[in-house]
Amino acid sequence: MLIIGIAGGTGSGKTTVVNKIIEALPEGSVAVIPQDSYYNDQSDLPLEVRKQTNFDHPNAFDWPLFSQQIEDLKSGKAIEQPTYSYITCTRLSETVHVEPKDVIIVEGIMSLYDKKLRDQMDLKIFVDAGADERLLRVIVRDMAERGHPLDMLVNKYRNVLKPMHDEFIEPTKQYADIIIPNGGNNEQAIQMMSKFILGQLREQEALKHANH
Repeated sequence: MLIIGIAGGTGSGKTTVVNKIIEALPEGSVAVIPQDSYYNDQSDLPLEVRKQTNFDHPNAFDWPLFSQQIEDLKSGKAIEQPTYSYITCTRLSETVHVEPKDVIIVEGIMSLYDKKLRDQMDLKIFVDAGADERLLRVIVRDMAERGHPLDMLVNKYRNVLKPMHDEFIEPTKQYADIIIPNGGNNEQAIQMMSKFILGQLREQEALKHANH
């Protein structure tokens, strides 16, 4: 099993990179574990307080559960991955059943932030994109998908996204084995990555057969 961490700022193209890696690997061999599933359960707090949550701060995440579930998958156990609602700003009662696969992709803005989680990864990737490019993608996405007005998004970028990115996300680049510039548009880098991952899987398979 290979555990791959994919980090990068909001709007950097992480999802595109993840999807292209999945396409390049054998069908059914990948499980994606999104960091967004591991926001803290805040059901004990009033909604008004929950709505003030800074989702771009490390304190918003349940790190112990996150690394425990990756550990469980690594040791061959299935997990019940939590689900989160941005509407109620808390965890939902439903979970997602995830079976261990040959490749586990841990994806999120700060997936390289926590040392315990990072230490379980075989490969750490940082998807990089210029600040302007990221801002434009976030604006286009959030206006289309979430109906957010432009002025609200610009304020959010200035007051939350940019300072949090500079303080917590950008510094995790130092832990990456591979940095993919230009995010999801970098076909060459993604192809190289996918070939490398396939090669690693084949090596593991060969080792398994050799040991039997």
